[in-house]
Amino acid sequence: MAKPDRRLVILGVAWSIGLAASGWSPFDRATWWMEVAPVLIAFPILVALRHRFAFTPLALVLIAFHGFVLMLGGAYSYARVPVGFMVQDWLHLARNPYDRFGHLIQGFVPAIVLRELLIRGRHIASPRVLTITVLAYCLAISALYELIEFGAAVSLGEGADAFLGTQGDPWDTQWDMLMCLVGAALAVMLLSRPHDRQIARAGDGQIVRP
Repeated sequence: MAKPDRRLVILGVAWSIGLAASGWSPFDRATWWMEVAPVLIAFPILVALRHRFAFTPLALVLIAFHGFVLMLGGAYSYARVPVGFMVQDWLHLARNPYDRFGHLIQGFVPAIVLRELLIRGRHIASPRVLTITVLAYCLAISALYELIEFGAAVSLGEGADAFLGTQGDPWDTQWDMLMCLVGAALAVMLLSRPHDRQIARAGDGQIVRP
């Protein structure tokens, strides 16, 4: 019998506790399911890939963090997350910024995950093309998510308001995509070198440098 990956066991336990707390009494049960769906999809994929592709510690930590961001947003709905109201008051903002933060993370975390897949799979040799591809993929993910929100709005009508979290902003879709792109760019700028070191220790990818 193959030895279980201790990191995935820890992630599974942590996410299970987070899902239980998040789903105990959410603001809206349908919204909760839609918000935490990526977590429910991601973990089985990580388990299925554990022997063929074990992610670096950096990528796994970021994936775990992203999961908790989604769970918190699902519990309250993004427009009602308490910590968002605290930041709103502190910075004198017109709206709860947790939704913006969630879309920033929507770019930040996938940028590292995609970067690792492309490097370790030896799909791209040019560092500039790698960066452009990662940013383009993240923006495409954001656009796909906005289309999913559009579909939810058409299907559910006013029932999708909590899922959309627009807070009356007619440019919410554009802001969401911009925040995702900014998050992806920040991840590439801030984490590429430590990420490269971890990939090098994994021993199955060629590190590309500018």
